[in-house]
Amino acid sequence: MELGAPVLEARDLVFEREVDGRVVRVLDHVSLAIRPGDIIELRGESGAGKTTLLRALARLLPGVCGELVLDGRPDREVDPRLWRTRVTLLPQRAALLPGSVEENLGFPFTLAVRKHTDPPSAEKFRAGMDALGLDDVALSRDVTQLSVGQAARVALLRVLLARPAVLLLDEPDASLDDASAARLGEATARFAAEGGALVRVSHLRADATATRSLRLAAGQLMEVSNAG
Repeated sequence: MELGAPVLEARDLVFEREVDGRVVRVLDHVSLAIRPGDIIELRGESGAGKTTLLRALARLLPGVCGELVLDGRPDREVDPRLWRTRVTLLPQRAALLPGSVEENLGFPFTLAVRKHTDPPSAEKFRAGMDALGLDDVALSRDVTQLSVGQAARVALLRVLLARPAVLLLDEPDASLDDASAARLGEATARFAAEGGALVRVSHLRADATATRSLRLAAGQLMEVSNAG
């Protein structure tokens, strides 16, 4: 893939759903090119379709029309399981698996699609936890003993350690205080600086690290501004 080429492209995405007895076009020929290093802030009114767009990009939206292209390959040529290792959606309420924090962080590396990938060390897990302000949480702690905000940060670290090419975040700071949200922003900025790409839905806080700001309204995706 040539330098600066999109890692992920959406071309003319169309999605309709029924709302109060009428058909609404939530995505109306939406196109988007995402490049390594992008931190894209996606804004819009509640119900505008921001989560719908993220699910479409992750290939988790049945019934969407249009084309997705990953690393120059159309979606029809890429196994969905492989796609989701490269394009990962972290929903607002990400689920953790029963067990310890360490077991959850290591889970992606137990999957068949990563059978040739060595899992991170416990030291790397610990460093990632500390960077997200979880220095008081032991790796051995059962996830049922985590607060909502702690669980959200563990879920984020799990996907960051798995190193997708594109990370889709749906209001990742919704359950966080300002200090924790700032740590999250620092972690995702590092992810982008290392060549990852990020699309982040935000309601509560503007993303100071964003390189692009987009707005979804009436099914249309518009570029609002470019961050310096």
